[in-house]
Amino acid sequence: MMHQVKSVIRNSRATLVQDALGGVALVALMIVVLHVPGFV
Repeated sequence: MMHQVKSVIRNSRATLVQDALGGVALVALMIVVLHVPGFV
């Protein structure tokens, strides 16, 4: 199992960073959207 995880991380390092940034952007967007009704 760990061998497979290490292999995936080694083979997809570039897209792993992009996926992490996309996830952070989605979480930030969700937090902003959920707080917008409080400002109106």
